[in-house]
Amino acid sequence: MRVITFLSDFGNDSWYVAQMKGVALGLTDAYLVDITHEISPHNIREGAYVLLCSAPYFPSGSVHVAVVDPGVGTNRRNIFITTRSQVLVGPDNGLLIPAARFLGDFTVYEIVNSEYTLKSVSNTFHGRDVYTPVAAHIVNGVSFDVIGKRVSDYVDLDFGSGVVSDRCAVGRVMYIDRFGNIITNIPGFVFSKYVSYDSLVMVCFKSSSRSMRFVRSYGFVETGEFLVTIGSGNYVEVSMNQGNAAQFLSVGLDDEVKILF
Repeated sequence: MRVITFLSDFGNDSWYVAQMKGVALGLTDAYLVDITHEISPHNIREGAYVLLCSAPYFPSGSVHVAVVDPGVGTNRRNIFITTRSQVLVGPDNGLLIPAARFLGDFTVYEIVNSEYTLKSVSNTFHGRDVYTPVAAHIVNGVSFDVIGKRVSDYVDLDFGSGVVSDRCAVGRVMYIDRFGNIITNIPGFVFSKYVSYDSLVMVCFKSSSRSMRFVRSYGFVETGEFLVTIGSGNYVEVSMNQGNAAQFLSVGLDDEVKILF
């Protein structure tokens, strides 16, 4: 199965998405899948996190077009990244790197062959004019080395990994979803080796500290009660059952979190 996915901050009511798909349909018969187009405008970290969580669930050979690109039209490079099983296409601003690192054995290429972009490339819409046609040609089987040249000085973005010991876990906030769940970079599979479900833990942010229960899911506590759980991305989350934990706790992206147990 040949698949091209699209992720952007364009919004679902934008014609920009339709234009990218129109270009793809003119070049390939691959399946076109939207991951999301509701990334907060210009929020590269958010886009990188959503791509990191989504890409592993697509079949081998899938090509992902990701466009969160406040530097479009400047001297930042256009790149694609090959990994063990999939390809990522987008701007050289760190957006693609966490997913590439997770997928493994990645190589970064600068897009240099204009034969595989649209003939007319705008200054403000490389998603349509560069990334989508390159993705279509890649999914059609064009050799990577024909389209680009390998580079090693790419822009990095690393969410890091939280540290868990026998007394506490320390990490940072990677993402806050639309429900206000606070997703940390503390790996859930490690955390669960030290803490049993239904245990009480102390969660500390810079603005507050609260005792919470570590539970399997949101419904194991009362409505409006805080909790700690392991989310679908296998990271530790701090949440509120049917409430907005991030808002109540005044927590933002990249804030430090410490969990004592």
